[in-house]
Amino acid sequence: MDALYSQLFAGLSVGSVLLLAALGLALTFGQMGVINMAHGEFMMAGAYTAYVVQGAIADAGVSLLVSLPVGFLVGGLLGLLLEVTLISRMYTRPLDTLLVTWGVALVLQQLARDVFGAPNVDVRAPSWLSGAVDVLGLAVPKARLFIIGVAVVSVVALALVLKLTPLGRRIRATVTNRDLAETSGISTRATDRLTFFVGSGLAGVAGVVLTLLGSIGPTLGRNYIVDAFLVVVAGGIGQLRGAVIAAFALGLLQAGIEYTTTASIAKVLVFVVIVAFLQARPQGLVQVRTRSLA
Repeated sequence: MDALYSQLFAGLSVGSVLLLAALGLALTFGQMGVINMAHGEFMMAGAYTAYVVQGAIADAGVSLLVSLPVGFLVGGLLGLLLEVTLISRMYTRPLDTLLVTWGVALVLQQLARDVFGAPNVDVRAPSWLSGAVDVLGLAVPKARLFIIGVAVVSVVALALVLKLTPLGRRIRATVTNRDLAETSGISTRATDRLTFFVGSGLAGVAGVVLTLLGSIGPTLGRNYIVDAFLVVVAGGIGQLRGAVIAAFALGLLQAGIEYTTTASIAKVLVFVVIVAFLQARPQGLVQVRTRSLA
């Protein structure tokens, strides 16, 4: 039972990291069909934001809490800048967005090297996140519990925004049928920009919490971008509920395979499972409901 609880928590922990990495991508990719390969670099920007804030605020506990909203703002502004300058000109050319955002990702990586240096840097975890707590006889690291908590809060907040706010209603209308939304008086351009801001801001939040797992560097985002896309595609493009289910399912699957093999083999086998799943269900776990006849 101890081994079962340990692997279950490990799966939930991995799933929460995958969910944070994919949450903003699910929003932007689902609404606008933009293949944003720079999403991982927005996470990297959030991680370096935590590093800079900690340099300004000596108290690690306070700096972490301050870094979360600041990381959201930094990631959101980077995403908004990318949307206004480049993405807005390429909505009808999705493959071009892949190439352009890949180039932007390389530029941001090099910029991080120029500003912070190529070696990885560390962000101190606050004292109240050190150690572990006892859950069902299992020592659970507090930092991992904090990441799971941030993931849950982020999902709930995003779900409430989409369901209860005017912005959420505009986003859902645009996702369902962009042309009909425009004829109803909704400014889809403004909605796109706000959506990109929120989605990229969530990537910044993910970067902040990833500093609790280890050192950070210019290539931090590259380690998560592929997994984030896998979560979005497997869950159903643009479907928040599907992304949540897919993230934790993949986390549990990966943790279970790692228990009997290695991390590298687990990555390969998880990828094979996703490919096989998409062959049987191409639209993912949750299918997109639309009025479009296309």
